[in-house]
Amino acid sequence: MWRAAQAFRLVTMVYAVGQQFASVSSYRHQALSWMLIVVLVLWSVISALWLSRWSLTGRGRRAVVIGDLAVVVALMAATRLVADYSWYHGHQTLPTTLWVANAVMSAAIEWGALGGVLSGLLISVVSIVVREQWELDLWSDATAPVLVSVGLAIGLAAGTARRAQAQLEQAMRLAAATTERERLAREVHDGVLQVLSYITRRGTEIGGATADLARRAGEQEVALRVLISEQGGRDESVSLGAHEDLRSRLTAFAAPSIYVSAPGEPVSIGAWTAREIAAAVGAALSNTALHAGADAKAYVLLEDMGDALVVSVRDDGPGIMPGRLSVAADEGRMGVAHSIVGRIEALGGTAELLDTTDGTEWEFRIPREGRR
Repeated sequence: MWRAAQAFRLVTMVYAVGQQFASVSSYRHQALSWMLIVVLVLWSVISALWLSRWSLTGRGRRAVVIGDLAVVVALMAATRLVADYSWYHGHQTLPTTLWVANAVMSAAIEWGALGGVLSGLLISVVSIVVREQWELDLWSDATAPVLVSVGLAIGLAAGTARRAQAQLEQAMRLAAATTERERLAREVHDGVLQVLSYITRRGTEIGGATADLARRAGEQEVALRVLISEQGGRDESVSLGAHEDLRSRLTAFAAPSIYVSAPGEPVSIGAWTAREIAAAVGAALSNTALHAGADAKAYVLLEDMGDALVVSVRDDGPGIMPGRLSVAADEGRMGVAHSIVGRIEALGGTAELLDTTDGTEWEFRIPREGRR
């Protein structure tokens, strides 16, 4: 948009020079008018070169835009120095209305619709003051409506372009992250995960002292699979602000030994929140599969309390011995602390182990976004 605007600037510069040839004979100070036209041409070329540079951003670009407005106002005011009242009262100012629209376009691209409209109003007021057209009739002089409309239209277009560009960049980052995640998953699956799975299976078959090694290998396999599945996820949901139905995340866990119950109405929450809750539920179900036995049943219940969500994960296995989680954490095994408790607490919620004698039951309570 910046480069297209500079092409328009150079076209309007040619028009302004042509208008100078047509009007110079009516000016009182013709030599001064030519000097002002030289200033107009120089500024048009310099500002066009500056604003066309990709490297010109932030304060530098804003300085050029502000300078653009200042030069336009100064040239418009200088019309009073080169022409008599009878001329400037009924004609365009020396820079011509078409050329001064460049400043409005630059402000609109830089600051959006509001900046475009305000700059259009500013230049319209300057035009009225310089030409002393206090009796301005909008139906006969379209300067103000045209400038304000240009500022509004270009500002809206600039805002849309910025949002589209941001979404495109986000999509490109997401595609790159997804490709890298898939590559990493393949490599890890071909190596580490297969070895961990083998250790878990063989250690369980051998039993004895190797059973504990098998259990630890199984826990690390689950944690590694969860980690791989989440790579690149957080940036996507946070940036795009997407929402999704949590029910679909949880019902995906349904299996012959896993029963999922959820409300009949959609439970819409932020995509990142849904992903973290599902990951915590998945970690709890993985622990059930590892420790509760092959015949254990698991039950997942989702409740929407309005200001909070409550997710319960229960199994009918042997349960967890009192103090077992603290001992595991002291031993440096942070699977539960990180994959379950840490995730829920990061969402501003609580993860509570309710029953450790007759089966295991986790209760996750997560506040709705904006109510944490």
